[in-house]
Amino acid sequence: MRQVLALTKKELKSTFGSPLALIFIGAFLLSSLFIFFWVEAFFVRSIADLRPLFKWMPILLIFLVSALSMRQWSEEERSGTLEMLLTLPISPLKLVFSKFLAVMAMVAISLTLTLGLPITVSLIGNLDWGPVIGGYLAALLLAAAYTAIGLFISSRTSNQIVALILSVLVGGIFYLIGSSALQSLFRGNIDDLLRALGTGSRFESIERGVIDLRDLIYYLSLTGIFLGLNVLSLDSKRWSQGKRTASYRRNMTLGIGLLIINFLLLNVWLFPLRGLRADITQDQRYSLSSSTKDLLDTLSEPLLIRAYVSEQTHPLLAPLIPQVADMLREYEIAGKGKITANVVDPQKDPELEAEANQTYGIQPRPFQVADRYQSSVVNAYFDILLRYGDQAEVIPFGDLIEVLPSQSGSPDVQLRNLEYDLTRTIKKVVYGFQTAESLLASLDQPAKLTLFETPETVPAELADASSTIASLVADLNEKSGGKLEFRQIDPLTDTSYPATRLSDEYGIDAIPTSFFSNDGFYQHMLLELGDNHQVIFPSNDVSEASIRSSIDSAIQRLSPGFLRAVGLWLPPAPEPNQFGQQMPQLYQAQFLTEQLGKDYRVESVDLSTGKVDDAIDTLIVLAPQNLTEEERFAVDQFLMRGGSLIVATGNYGITVDQFGGGLALEPLTGGLNDLLSSYGVTVGDGVVMDTQNAPFPVAVNRNVGGFQVQEIQAIDYPYFVDVRPETMTKNNLVVSGLSSVTLNFASPLSLSDTVRDEAQVLLSSSPKAWLSQSTQIQPNFDLYPELGFAQDATSTQSYPLAVALTGKFSSYYTDHAAPFEQSFETDAAADDTTTPEPAVLGTIKSSPEDTRLIVLGSSEFINDTLLDLSARLGQDRSLSNLQLMQNAVDWSVEDADLLSIRARGSFTRLLKPLSESQETFWEVLNYVIALLALIVLAAMWQIRKRNSRPINLASETQLSGGEA
Repeated sequence: MRQVLALTKKELKSTFGSPLALIFIGAFLLSSLFIFFWVEAFFVRSIADLRPLFKWMPILLIFLVSALSMRQWSEEERSGTLEMLLTLPISPLKLVFSKFLAVMAMVAISLTLTLGLPITVSLIGNLDWGPVIGGYLAALLLAAAYTAIGLFISSRTSNQIVALILSVLVGGIFYLIGSSALQSLFRGNIDDLLRALGTGSRFESIERGVIDLRDLIYYLSLTGIFLGLNVLSLDSKRWSQGKRTASYRRNMTLGIGLLIINFLLLNVWLFPLRGLRADITQDQRYSLSSSTKDLLDTLSEPLLIRAYVSEQTHPLLAPLIPQVADMLREYEIAGKGKITANVVDPQKDPELEAEANQTYGIQPRPFQVADRYQSSVVNAYFDILLRYGDQAEVIPFGDLIEVLPSQSGSPDVQLRNLEYDLTRTIKKVVYGFQTAESLLASLDQPAKLTLFETPETVPAELADASSTIASLVADLNEKSGGKLEFRQIDPLTDTSYPATRLSDEYGIDAIPTSFFSNDGFYQHMLLELGDNHQVIFPSNDVSEASIRSSIDSAIQRLSPGFLRAVGLWLPPAPEPNQFGQQMPQLYQAQFLTEQLGKDYRVESVDLSTGKVDDAIDTLIVLAPQNLTEEERFAVDQFLMRGGSLIVATGNYGITVDQFGGGLALEPLTGGLNDLLSSYGVTVGDGVVMDTQNAPFPVAVNRNVGGFQVQEIQAIDYPYFVDVRPETMTKNNLVVSGLSSVTLNFASPLSLSDTVRDEAQVLLSSSPKAWLSQSTQIQPNFDLYPELGFAQDATSTQSYPLAVALTGKFSSYYTDHAAPFEQSFETDAAADDTTTPEPAVLGTIKSSPEDTRLIVLGSSEFINDTLLDLSARLGQDRSLSNLQLMQNAVDWSVEDADLLSIRARGSFTRLLKPLSESQETFWEVLNYVIALLALIVLAAMWQIRKRNSRPINLASETQLSGGEA
């Protein structure tokens, strides 16, 4: 090994003895920086990663390595020193290995000089170092392969320019073999073979942070093959053509041939093995999470995951196909025989394509592609089907990928988050497997569906609904084994169900045929399942799909164990201020969404249509403000239809102080206070402050040796009311198991005398709480040393802060005009003006007897901004607040035995917001660092060159035998 290191040192001295090496390294470094900042527009992408660098690394290394290796043997042969090297008592293998190490040392130096880029990205963004490490490892492995190729070619010619050209050509061929442009010309196994042989395609796998044993063996094999050929080429220059060396020549050639064959067979053997890899990304983004594996363990039926992917597709989509195949393979392994996963091309199988089109609605998408001869349109598939039992969901093309802009004009296409999309959809089909037919079939006694209809007064446009209902019920009854009984009753003629009984027992009232008419009609359905019932109110949409959806939703809502749906309404983004600046969105409920998403299907709701979707079981309205009359009507009618309603409301919410930059308090208007008051709950004025409170981190000035020092301290903050078990109700599931709840900027609640019997006060402040009308939330310890705020001792008492009600509620619009009314006058003349068709029919005046309502006096206690502040103090109060909402939903749907599956999210690592001057600073800094590094490198070699001592030659006297 000493001989190898000595020869390597000699080669490095020889290389850096001329300015060529520094020129090549400098050109590589400046090209890398230019591509990173300008060609790939790093700051325009605004993503904290090194993809712009590693994307071009395979091409840059071709030229760098070819330039560094071109003279290694060619120069030796041209100058005549090769013969001397071959006569030394050193094996050709050591000579080749020393040259190899010398070139790799120079490549390593070149890559080291680019480390300023990842350091810069880590300083201005949240960089994942896993892909960075993988990228540099892949660059070294790729450089090793290119070096072996370059050395072999250099040994075959004495012309450095010829060696350079041939090295670039061969390296370019290996790169182009695996490129998407060449792969798009082939299909099937040829495409996979080209991808396996390409150096660039192998590079992408390691660069993204996945170290696959097959990729490592590939690069090592390529390096070993060409180093072996180099040894053979070098050794053959010493051979004579006589018979005495024939055996040696044959054995040497045979040995190198066997070496090459073994390397090839090793890669062939490893090719189908896909599990030998390590995910070094920070969040293990390319490995299945434990939550996914837990979900797969619960499968009771076979699950099919099928990717419909066309082999002839857009060149930007082609590199994603192996990633999809690898991920599906991971799911198949984790499924332990319960999952069948495959990737198919439906365009090759007409029956498969017909099934995809007709059964699942999967259609090919047109992609425009262009080659050197023509521009054409390719219709290709890129969708994933998941089928579990009779449930099927499709992840479409648009949900699978994300497109990032590129300065070159060609977009950067990548998978968004494949595991998240697959696991989310699996959860949906697994819990959706319990269809209406299967639920009915599992009943001990048949369910009863009654249609209350007045045929004489039903509008003409709704007249066909009854026949559609009867047909659907007959189909359900047949498929469920006779478990759904159906009857049709006219309340005007059937004395067993008069209008008074329908109104009193079920909340079913006639719908006016016109706004000014006293005539009405019935077309309501009543589903009875044991002691429970569900009213299905009529709708404008009398299509078969709409009616079936309403019946299915009612059946599922009455069935225990079915996955419930939770609708979530959040305040919209704030309007720009008076200066035209967009105010930040302070109200977010991501923590709540994730918490509820473990047990429920959470959906954002749009109230502007005046109706909440029938599939929603519980509606959560957070910080209601600036609602239109149609949106308030939607909330009211949802409650009247028997839906459970949870409202987190208060008269104040947090905003950003436009002058101080901190948090401020602003009044909230246009909420649900009028509706809640009609239900018996009044939201009082003022903000509750309490001596029993949760801490808040604030900046406090402290005098240290005559100097004012500002530090962050957790101080008592009366606006954060700390509710303990002493002031919680003792007999309600909503607050069971809670050690504390923090209600921020809460308003007091009060109950009317009419609802006191069916209402419970869930949470109350301590008896030392008081009301404040001030919106000043910054403490002033100079004026109020104890708490930082003025305390009104005359109003101290315990204030109700959260209430729960169960019973029958009257609609707010019983005594107020509804925002729209649908007229059904059959003989009215058609209006020439086309108006949008309303989503509802009339107004439901009252709710069922067991309707549930929860009102919380704080609109901010579940806000992510405040929950995050609490979490920073190392407290578990945020968990208690989330648990309160979880319990509230459990209570509202009357189902505490829900399955819990943790879901893992994903995010894009973005750069910090930078001004143009800051971007210029970081870019120029990298150029300066690179230039200084090159100068230092050149100075070091010059100093070593000057300090080297020449060898003293013997004088004529010494040669003639004089004194030594």
